[in-house]
Amino acid sequence: MTWLTWSLLSALFAAATAILAKIGVAGIDANQATAVRTSVVVAFAWLLVFATRQQTTFSAWSSKTWMFLILSGFATGLSWLCYFHALQVGPASKVAPIDKLSVPIVILLAVLFLGERLTWPTALGGTLILAGAIVIAMG
Repeated sequence: MTWLTWSLLSALFAAATAILAKIGVAGIDANQATAVRTSVVVAFAWLLVFATRQQTTFSAWSSKTWMFLILSGFATGLSWLCYFHALQVGPASKVAPIDKLSVPIVILLAVLFLGERLTWPTALGGTLILAGAIVIAMG
């Protein structure tokens, strides 16, 4: 499958996540809800590793790989904790678009830190996402 197919599937599952989490987090501690969700993700990811026989020896990984994957894990955990708290107190139809402000932020960070080129279509798209999130949040 192409990057676009995987990206569209990611968006579909992210939308399902927002609705399912909004229903699931009602009346319980958001941190516990995040812990349950994270545990399911961990078990599912390892199941996929073994089912697809993609396991490799960790000794082949560089210290840079380890460091950035661990930092990414912390960022993911913080993102999910904040997301579940936001869903607990706010409407999913407003929380999810604000969460997607990560897109223009990623565009900016990719230009600054990864050396990606900022094209007019990318800049315009990021600006439209930003404007859309603001409009939805204010509505």
